[in-house]
Amino acid sequence: MDGRLVQDPSVAMMGTTDIFEKCLRFNAARELQKAGFYPFFRVIESAQDPEVLIDGKKMIMVGSNNYLGLTNHPKVKEAALSAIRKYGSGCAGSRFLNGTLDIHVQLEEKLARFMRKEAALVFSTGFQVNLGVISALVGKDDIVIMDKMDHASIVDGCRLSYGEVKRFKHNDMADLERVLSENNGRGKLVVVDGVFSMEGDIIELPEVLKLTKKYGARLMVDDAHGIGVLGKTGRGTSEHFGLENAVDLVMGTYSKSLASIGGFIAGDESVIHYIKHFARALIFSASPPPASVAAVSAAVDIIENEPERLETLWKNTHKMLKGFKDLGFRVGPSRTPIIPIIVGEDEAAFKAIIMLQEEGVFANVAVSPAVPPGKALIRTSYMATHTDEQLDKVLDAFRKVGKAIGLI
Repeated sequence: MDGRLVQDPSVAMMGTTDIFEKCLRFNAARELQKAGFYPFFRVIESAQDPEVLIDGKKMIMVGSNNYLGLTNHPKVKEAALSAIRKYGSGCAGSRFLNGTLDIHVQLEEKLARFMRKEAALVFSTGFQVNLGVISALVGKDDIVIMDKMDHASIVDGCRLSYGEVKRFKHNDMADLERVLSENNGRGKLVVVDGVFSMEGDIIELPEVLKLTKKYGARLMVDDAHGIGVLGKTGRGTSEHFGLENAVDLVMGTYSKSLASIGGFIAGDESVIHYIKHFARALIFSASPPPASVAAVSAAVDIIENEPERLETLWKNTHKMLKGFKDLGFRVGPSRTPIIPIIVGEDEAAFKAIIMLQEEGVFANVAVSPAVPPGKALIRTSYMATHTDEQLDKVLDAFRKVGKAIGLI
């Protein structure tokens, strides 16, 4: 026995194929592991702070979405602990049946106020928000239209719907108008990221809104990477453009600036009420645990009461954008704390990540299909809690690695 699956001869004679065969043929990750260039599932032994521990070694973290540095904030942790003491570790059921606590309702009311919408609905993960909302709203006679660079959860939400799925070229308003004009007379939902998670660019929201109004479409913005980052008070892409009242639905996650796990959708009360009764990802999923809910509530309070965090985040962002450009790196179209360094080939990107780790810097790698083939990148992201000294060390490490592999 070599550990491989052994197929029953009678099954083989029937001409069937073992569904696990693809698993046995998948060798790409193991080859990277053998070569010492595997950059995924790295084990972190500490909190998501500007410095983390890996194998007992301190490293500067520039691969986290903890933009405001709240995951280890004392008030957030104490809120989570207090919720566990009162409510226990879980709800043992779905929101639809026995899993709605008073703190779920209170958080929904707080998020609705924060997002300046009539109502909000919380889900157990951000991924589930997009699965549940899109599939609930888009029926068999409808069409859902998405940007080609939208997050995977939007893609999967569209697949789950019974409607027709159309894509338009990334941030290309002429192509969006083409798709909209070709589908006049149908129910239409346009779904876009506010901030695109790989390259950090921002949707051209004013232009998208003009087109959705012109063609009678509704607009949903996934603002996972915009909330806590964009806008004068951190309310996201809509606030950034002064269009909070114009966007129909805003989706947000807790796993970035809101320091926990879960997600929400905010919009008109009648639409949220409908989603509450038709989103399978909500109805058939266990309720968000008390600790998560309480942590998010505390994080929202901190965002509102400590605006200096947002100011520091942008100071750090501008420093790093300038620093990478001054070093001669090809920086993507970022206008946010997500700053991608364009590498090109996957192999070079894998090598760069491991070399950076050897220099004491934890960054992320993005290869196809997360980015187009041949456009592999090193994805860096920054926190309000990074110090100038830490950021200078990051730039020095990138300078060394960039020269070693010919990026600068």
